[in-house]
Amino acid sequence: MILEIIPVGLLAANCYIIGCEDTNEGVVIDPGENGEKILSKIEELGLNIKYIILTHGHFDHIGAVNEVKNNTNGLVAIHSLDKEMVEDEKRSGNNRRSVAIDSYNVDLKDGDIITIGNLDLKIIHTPGHSPGGICIYTEDTVFTGDTLFAGSIGRTDFYKGNMEELLFSIKNKLFTLPNDTKVYPGHGPSSTILEEKNTNPFFI
Repeated sequence: MILEIIPVGLLAANCYIIGCEDTNEGVVIDPGENGEKILSKIEELGLNIKYIILTHGHFDHIGAVNEVKNNTNGLVAIHSLDKEMVEDEKRSGNNRRSVAIDSYNVDLKDGDIITIGNLDLKIIHTPGHSPGGICIYTEDTVFTGDTLFAGSIGRTDFYKGNMEELLFSIKNKLFTLPNDTKVYPGHGPSSTILEEKNTNPFFI
């Protein structure tokens, strides 16, 4: 699996580019800003972007969607419960500039499988940080958006956030993954499921 991590924007949101080494098909996860930088890396890797997957609808994760979509023709995929955020910049948590997405193509739901080349990406619905928050699981890796961080969890004081839902999502949907699963969050460094079980202050 090809994997590139690009921190973008003022909040250093992690944008991930994933590719199949056999077919050069790829996806972009959370192109939050700095579209030119993301597109440059896609070109360098020689990937054909099939999907742009959004872990949730907050502004720092969607700001470059239009630019990446228009230059790759990738299909924009988001859980239906977060679509109102990508349509309304105020609900996305942003008051600085409009980041509403021109259009989206795929309504994600729990258990969906997105296939790129020889890679299957499983969608895990993990509400709490936002109603339609998702994580993406493939091979020994999970991309957790702003649900789970190294040593922390997502905020719940944004639009329709819910702490009880967030803790339930992590305990019952992420902590059931194999312990050696690598955790790649929406901000900050990577971790593992075992590390978060043992050291995350919200769960020990």
